[in-house]
Order: sequence, then structure tokens, then C-alpha cells
Amino acid sequence: MTSPDTEFIRILGASGGSSPARSSGKPLPDVLPVLGLSDIVIFPGMVAPLLVETVQSIRLIDDVVEGDRLLAVVLQKNAESQNPMPEEMWEHGCVARVLKMMKFPDNTVRILIEGLWRIRVRDYETLSPYLRAHVEVLKDELDESNELVALARNAHQQFQEIIKLSPSIPEQVKVAALNTDAPGNLSDLIATNLNLSLDERQYLIRQNNVKERLNNLRPLLTRELEVLSIGSKIQNEVTSSMAKSQRDFFLREQIRAIQRELGEADPVTTEVNALREQAEKASLPEDVQKVVAKELERLQQLTPAVAEYAITRNYLDWLIDLPWRRSTTDNLDLTAARKLLDQHHYGLEKIKERLIEFLAVIQLKKNLKGPILCLVGPPGVGKTSLGKSVADALGRKFARIALGGMRDEAEIRGHRRTYVGAMPGRIIQSLRRVGSNNPVVLLDELDKIGSDYRGDPAAALLEVLDPQQNKTFTDHYLDVPFDLSQVLFMATANWLDPVYPALVDRLEVIELPSYTASEKLFIARRHLVPRQLEEHGLEKGKMKLPEATLKRLMIDYTREAGVRQLEREIGSLARKSARRWVEGDRNGEPLTIQPGDLKEFLGLPKFAHESAERITEPGIATGLAWTPVGGEILFIEVTRMPGTGRLNLTGSLGDVMKESAQTALSYLRSQAKALALDLRDFDKFDLHLHVPAGATPKDGPSAGVTIAVAFASLLSHRKVKSDVAMTGEISLRGRVLRVGGIKEKVMAAARSGIRELILSNQNENDWLEVPEEIRKKMKVHFVKQIAEVLPRALVK
Repeated sequence: MTSPDTEFIRILGASGGSSPARSSGKPLPDVLPVLGLSDIVIFPGMVAPLLVETVQSIRLIDDVVEGDRLLAVVLQKNAESQNPMPEEMWEHGCVARVLKMMKFPDNTVRILIEGLWRIRVRDYETLSPYLRAHVEVLKDELDESNELVALARNAHQQFQEIIKLSPSIPEQVKVAALNTDAPGNLSDLIATNLNLSLDERQYLIRQNNVKERLNNLRPLLTRELEVLSIGSKIQNEVTSSMAKSQRDFFLREQIRAIQRELGEADPVTTEVNALREQAEKASLPEDVQKVVAKELERLQQLTPAVAEYAITRNYLDWLIDLPWRRSTTDNLDLTAARKLLDQHHYGLEKIKERLIEFLAVIQLKKNLKGPILCLVGPPGVGKTSLGKSVADALGRKFARIALGGMRDEAEIRGHRRTYVGAMPGRIIQSLRRVGSNNPVVLLDELDKIGSDYRGDPAAALLEVLDPQQNKTFTDHYLDVPFDLSQVLFMATANWLDPVYPALVDRLEVIELPSYTASEKLFIARRHLVPRQLEEHGLEKGKMKLPEATLKRLMIDYTREAGVRQLEREIGSLARKSARRWVEGDRNGEPLTIQPGDLKEFLGLPKFAHESAERITEPGIATGLAWTPVGGEILFIEVTRMPGTGRLNLTGSLGDVMKESAQTALSYLRSQAKALALDLRDFDKFDLHLHVPAGATPKDGPSAGVTIAVAFASLLSHRKVKSDVAMTGEISLRGRVLRVGGIKEKVMAAARSGIRELILSNQNENDWLEVPEEIRKKMKVHFVKQIAEVLPRALVK
């Protein structure tokens, strides 16, 4: 039986066929030439092609062909050896006959051999010009036991199953397997065609006991059968899946053909026609119409089964549903708009005036681009709720986009359609949701935007918030420009320091100040109390909060710029009142909460009545600070101790504040005589400046005056007045310079019981921004030099 394999390898080719025939005729010589094999084991009955390249091996083949054509083929231990020595050869191999030989121009020889008998190499006779050895034929050892018959039948059955599952086994092997009954021949046939390693094949060639050989083949047959079964199962699943897809495709095509014969439109055509009608009714811009028409043609060619169909369908839905030319009509009644704003919000005159001006200009110029307003102020002053009120006053739709924690640029610009699950950005989503191209869009918490490897959303907002660019805003998902110039954008922030300067430059900033005590009282009576009574199921008249109670609530239980905490405390009173109404019979009498009842309802006061502490020793001064949540008072403490003239600064101070302390001390030392300061033995003492609340970082130049007064108090042995607070930057020449946040700082001083202020004369205009009711309660000194500060701040 000839081998079906026509490929030759370096010494021995891959698998061959098998022949049950055994050689007969002349007796086997006692000494045979030995040919080393690199990567195959020849079994009796196996036919295989070989490629011979080395000079030594070619000479061996020439001598064998000229003689009886018999040689011994033995597997080498080292496959890389070109001319192996006896110690590099295994002991067991096979006698083979050379059936054919062909020489080629590249000085190589190709032969076809047939395995005859197992042999064992006893010893080598010669090493040159090639190996010759004494060999011993190992005949198969057979017995007549039933176990051998059973082993042979089991091996035959398993091999037949392997043949069915393995398409690579040639037809000749299948025929040979059906016609081989002898257990020895069967085991060699199986070993020849089974997928085994060289070590496993070498182990089988050395066994001439047929029963042992079949026992060793049994686990190898089981392993191969399991591998082929798993491979066949995987192939069947893949084939079944492909067949189902093809079957579904053909069935859909047949359905389309039947529908065409019946004059019925297929679902894809129906859907495309419906989308085309929607596009015509939507009054799309010309460039969008071209894109829609192109995508509809593309959709017509697709089948619903492919993923691209759903992507294209979703894209068309977005293009058609967007309000390209749909807008709402503005309410241009200035009186009604002002009335609505006053009804929803108390105070906030600047923003109200700006919106009324906007409405007035719209009446004169119809195609006015929407302004981009930014409301900056502490938490709880009504920035977010003001956006909804503005939309109501203008008669426009309202959309709010929370920017806090946003880190992905695609949240603004959208994802490209190549990504799975791609969607437009939040701007386009909001416009589709409200169904108008001129809504009020509130960008909430602008100062809380983050950035990471996915991009910077703040940079993407540069185009959105630029009136000169947003007319052609292009979302990555839509890939066509959308006009945002009619949108009234409003942004909110607690402070603008974290916001890009380029972004701030595009905004019309309107600062919302902290509420005064009278404003809080008015808001509580008009808005907060009625809302909390309604939310807690208390009908009007069931709970009463007198004005004195609300004032005590603001002083003892809240200390904030806005009214959020105040509303929470009122809500807590409402809950406790609701419980008393449910648990007890009040006979319809309202529950009136007096100031003295607050301790029973809310516990002990959270804040002292007067926050400004009584200063009892030199070296302590009261300053004013600005924070994103409103103004605060802070205390500067200075002391001295034996040392070497060093200055220690503690309290989580920033670099600017540390420099202010050094500047203040340098000025005081330079003017010690004029200011009557005691600097005797200055180099024998260390100064230590500390700002309490050490866990809170502090920075900025506005504490310079307060630091200078604290140092002067310590060095002159004079206390600072307890009811005086100050703020201002100090220069090395002792000038008091302008600082910001005056309104919030003054209101914080008023809340804390301060009645006298020292400010730079450059802040006089800022003082006029402070509510009049606060100005009436406080005395202010405008100064130019530190020399003017000390007489007003220090006790005589």
C-alpha cells in the first residue's frame, strides 16, 4: 500500500499508509546498515517517504539499493545530529525494505521504504563509512487467551470511531483497518496512524508482546477519541450556527420575493418609507437632508439581522427627532416676567435686571443670540432654582446638565459612531428631550468639572459657550453642525478659580451674595415654612413658627450663606410636630413653637450667640476670610518664647499667607520706634504665629493687616478690641491694599457679632455693595497705612 503523503522532511516524511504484508524469501542477514531517523518511528507494515541529505546516509542508500535493499531504521535520541553515533541511537527499531529511490539535482535522495519486522540492535560492527550493526528480530508474542481477543476487538472498535471522526485519515487506512484481523498487525496499524508523540511511538516499537502493546494502546485510543469528539462538537456548533444564519437569510429573501409577488412591501421598505416621511415633515436643514437621504439609501440595502442596521436606524432617529427648526415663542411681557421672578425668588436684583434687559432687546432685535450667564455664589442662595425660574419667565423649555464630577469629553461632544453603544453628548440629548432649539440650559456646578485620560470636558465647553462658534457646534455622533446660538446658557459655580480663564472669558459673570438675616427671615416665612408644612402633611394652621422663633433658629442652629440648613431645621420641626399631631389629641389647636421650645425640639444650640470671642491678652486679632461657601471670621494668634529670633508659622498656611506674615513682621521691625514697639532683645526670642482650625488649608494675602495687628499687639503689650475685625493686604512700606470678597466678609462679621471694621480705602466701592441694613449696624474705618490701623484696633 503506497503512502498518500507526498511531502518530504529532513530525514523522514510524515505519516504513510500501512500494508499487512510481511516480507518472505531470503533469510534476514545478521548484520544490517543502520539509518538514523530524526522525527518518525517506522512500524512493521508502514510505508513512508524519506529525504536523505548527508553524504554518509546517501552512500548507505546506494549500497542498500545495489544489494538486497534491506536496512535497519532506528530513531535518534538527538534529532539535530547529522551523523549519529551508536550512543545517540535507540536500541529498538524496524527492518525496512527500500521500495523506490530517486536522485535529484540538489544532491538529495528521496526513497520510499516499507517496514518489515521489529528488531533490537545488539551491537555495532562498524562506524564508517556508515553504521552497521548486528540485529535481532523480535517476533510478536501471541497467546490464545480471550483477554487478547477482547483487547483486539475493543481497539478495533475505538479505531473505527476515530476513523469516522478524523477526516485526515486516508481511505486506504480505512480499508486496511476493516481487513486486518491479526492482533499484532492491528496494533501496528493503529500505532502508525494514531496521533502520538515520538516517545509514545518508541515505547510501542520496543514491545513485541501483543497483549502488552494493546493494553498500552487503550488509554492512547481513549484520549484521541475524546479530543476528536470535542473537536467534532465544536465544528458542528460552528457549522450549525453558520447554517442557521444562511437559512434565515434565504428565508427572508424568499419572504421578500413572496411579498413582491403579492404586491406587499417588505418591513425594511416600510420602515424606510416611514422614516422618509418623518424627515420630510421635520423641515431639516439642507446639509442634514443630504445625510438623511444617504443613510436611508444605505438602510434600504441592509437586512435587519446585521448589527449595522440597528446602528444606522438609531442614527436616523436622532437626526430626524432633533429640533433643528422647532423653537418656543418667548414671553416678551416685561411686567409679567418681573412679577414671576419676584414671586419665585426674593432679592437677586442684578440677575432679574439682566433678564428683563434681555427681553427688552429681543423685542427690538428678533434674532438676538442668547447670552451666556454665570451665577457665582455660595451654596444655598438659589443659583440652580433660578435657572428654572428664568425659563418660566421667558416661556422657554428648561434643561439642567449636572457637570459635577464629569471627566469625559465625550459627555459634551458625544461618542463617534464607530464605538459600541455610541450616543450624542449631553447638550444634544437635552435639546432632543425638551424638543426645542432655544431652551434655557443650566450647566450646574461648572467649577466641579474634572479631567483625566479621556479628555477635558471644560475644553469642550469652550466651543459650546462661545457665541461666535456655537452656531456650528458639531457633535461627534451626529457629525453635522447644530445651531446652539439661540440657546440661553446659564452656568452656576461656587467660585471661578478652578475654571479655565479662557472659559471664564466667555461668561457674563453675575455674583450672587450671601443672604442677610432679614432676607433669610423673609424667604423662610414666604417659601420655606409653607413648603415644609405641605411636604409633611401639616395643613395650614397646624404648626406656627413666630418671627422670634425663626430668628432664634437662624442664630443658634444655622450659620450659612444660603438657606439650605435653615430649611432642613424647619423640616425637622415639621416632622416632630407631625408626630405630636398623630400621637396626641390637640383638639384642633395649632402647635406654636416658641424660641424657648427649640432646645426641646432640636437639642442644644449648635452655635454660640456671639462668635467673636472676648480678647483677653495681647497677640490675638480678628480677621475676615472668604471661602466658596461664604465669608468667615478667623483669629490670628501670636506668642513669643526664648529662642534665636526665628519666626514659626503653623495652621496649614499657604505660601502667600506665609509671605504676608514675613512682610508684616519686617515692616513692624523697620518702624518699631515710630510705632512704639518693644524690640529689646529681639534676637533672644522666637515668634510663633498660629491660625486655629489647623486642618483647614488657608492662603491668600487678605490676612496681612490682621497679622500685622497681632504682631503689633504682642510687641506693644496692648490688647486688640474684641468687636473689631479687619481685612486687607499689606505691602513692605506699610500700605493697606484692596482685597476681594468684601460683601461676604462683612456679612460674616455681622453674623458673628462684629460691630467695627477696618478696610482699605481702595475697598470703598465694595462697601457700597453691602446691604444697607448691614451697613447701618456697623462702623467702618477706611485706611491707607498700617500706622492708621493700630490706633483704631488696639486698646489704649
